[in-house]
Amino acid sequence: MAVIDDLMNLAAQAESELDANAAEVDRVLHICNACRYCESFCAVFPAMTRRLDFNVADAHYLANLCHNCSACLYACQYAPPHEFGVNVPQALARVRKDTYIKYAFPKSFGQLYKRNGLTVALAVSLGVAAFLIAAILMKGSLFVPALEADFYAIFPHNLLAVLFGAASGFSILALAIGVVRFWREVSEPGRPVSLSSAFGEAATSALTLKYLDGGHRDGCNNEDDAFTLWRKRFHHFTFYGFMLCFASTSIATLYHYLFAMEAPYPIFSAPVLLGTAGGVGLLVGPAGLMWLHLRRNPMQTDETQKSMDRGFIALLFLVSLTGLILLAWRESAAMPLLLAVHLGFVMGLFVTLPYGKFAHGVFRCAALLKHAIEKRRPNPVQAGSE
Repeated sequence: MAVIDDLMNLAAQAESELDANAAEVDRVLHICNACRYCESFCAVFPAMTRRLDFNVADAHYLANLCHNCSACLYACQYAPPHEFGVNVPQALARVRKDTYIKYAFPKSFGQLYKRNGLTVALAVSLGVAAFLIAAILMKGSLFVPALEADFYAIFPHNLLAVLFGAASGFSILALAIGVVRFWREVSEPGRPVSLSSAFGEAATSALTLKYLDGGHRDGCNNEDDAFTLWRKRFHHFTFYGFMLCFASTSIATLYHYLFAMEAPYPIFSAPVLLGTAGGVGLLVGPAGLMWLHLRRNPMQTDETQKSMDRGFIALLFLVSLTGLILLAWRESAAMPLLLAVHLGFVMGLFVTLPYGKFAHGVFRCAALLKHAIEKRRPNPVQAGSE
């Protein structure tokens, strides 16, 4: 009974925080709607002008439409220390955290990662790595010469496929359920529009990170009022590094099942070249984002999300680092140990994907699509320019 009571209290506390954060978004955007100075900065403000009041669903939508470039904070005449205390980036950042929690599946997992992001991510990764190391030791030694990069001599292919297929499948399912719940709440009926053009606009905005230009095409504000494009660049390194690694894995899967070509693959094969390029991107991008994150002005962020943000960045970096080290020494006697460590971080990444910063990309794409659809309909309040 005590455990049930604790879970109910935790859920009630989360709901209370959500209501308070949504109310703050409603307050600051009422002020912004009267001012409109930042209307051309990003997608949030044109979307704002289509509303006179902002309910919880609106708060979640606008929070995920925001890319936290923070141009509006430095341009705002009502920002702290003004008595109005208008801080749009921080108010929306707090609601984004609520989005991850509210739509998480299962919801209790989201609560856990919210509170201990970095700790949970590293604990899962190191725990899996330790388990795999123990499994290797039960069979013999961690250092085995003359394996010639044959990973399947350590862990059978079918075993890895089942374990990591199940983990990635669960992550995809959890994210899909979350974004469907989000879409059902924020979407509204209206005049039919061309979905193909709306999808095209949303995809272009997402793939180019259009709204990390800061409203002036000079980039974001990070620790002060100086613009910088580095946040956008490091996001590009991270995103496209991840996609190259995904392409590498996909091609290796085709090689294995369609052409009966088993790993290891030559250095100049498509899987290795794509994986290496992606791995470099996932070193440069997360390292840069961590550097910017450590220097960021606290007024621009939600301090309670630091652990979640840094946990995801650290996992991406460590997955890439251990993967590149494994590639470089795959023919050495240390290969079994390096493989176990790398697989541990990969599993940690898969398991925590739906409950951390990765989710923001999925929800943001949904918000961009809603914005693209919304723009193609008449403004219901006829307030502001389209």
